[in-house]
Amino acid sequence: MKRTYLILAALLATLTVSAQFGGRMPQSRVETKTIHSNVLNAERAYTVFLPRSYDTDVNKKYPVLYLFHGMGGINTSWFQDQRAKDVADQLIASGEACEMIIVSPNAGGNIQQGDWNGYFDMPGWKYETFFFTEFLPHIESNYRVIGDKQHRAIAGLSMGGGGATSYAQRHSDKFVAAYAMSALMDIPGQGAVQSQREDDKMAILTRSVQEHSCVKYVTDADDARKAQLRSVRWFVDCGDDDFLLDANIDFFRAMRAAQIPVEFRIRDGGHTNEYWHSALYICLPFVTRCFYVK
Repeated sequence: MKRTYLILAALLATLTVSAQFGGRMPQSRVETKTIHSNVLNAERAYTVFLPRSYDTDVNKKYPVLYLFHGMGGINTSWFQDQRAKDVADQLIASGEACEMIIVSPNAGGNIQQGDWNGYFDMPGWKYETFFFTEFLPHIESNYRVIGDKQHRAIAGLSMGGGGATSYAQRHSDKFVAAYAMSALMDIPGQGAVQSQREDDKMAILTRSVQEHSCVKYVTDADDARKAQLRSVRWFVDCGDDDFLLDANIDFFRAMRAAQIPVEFRIRDGGHTNEYWHSALYICLPFVTRCFYVK
């Protein structure tokens, strides 16, 4: 009887909403906007996924996932190349993921044509300062975000996977969970771009990744840092044919040695859009579970 009542109540609610919108159910939407950064002295674009109840339930607030693109990508890449909206719609409809706001900022472009890339503070590009002092407050004051650690997660692919991991490491008070896909956790010395030119942005990016090595951050951790890292839920996902697999294994081993829980998956695949598309089917349910675990 109770189950029948719930089904009837859900059906009534659906019909009511449908009637309000002329027989059409509200849909999720993706919008792209810009923010002026005083830190970067530039306009920076960002793309936001808003779940379908966002425009109908105007008092509801949502958890938020910050989703970072890789080198050469931009804010729209997750929605064009990895089809994040389609995945989110499917998982939310099935109940495997909760309704959430997904935000992808632009931290790059075509580095071969001179665009900046990277999520760290570098000479001429203080992106991390921009993110935490300008961008995150902008998003959480302009969208109905639940602005606390328990309802804020971060994820990314490749360069963005390393950036997401490093942000969650060094700002563990901000994020409940971090999901790294094919992540640039470090660059070995022999893999560095050797250039001292001040305008060589690839060399600058390479050095910034080495200086913010996610592996070294764990191996150098004292007890206080380890305690902070344990306050974040970690998930690392990398393909068995990915050229970054060894660095991801090194990160897992460092976390294991430090007794910091981390879920680690090696799946079939390489450094490809299809791999990251498939990773979203794991990522969104994972962060959903983290949002609602007290």
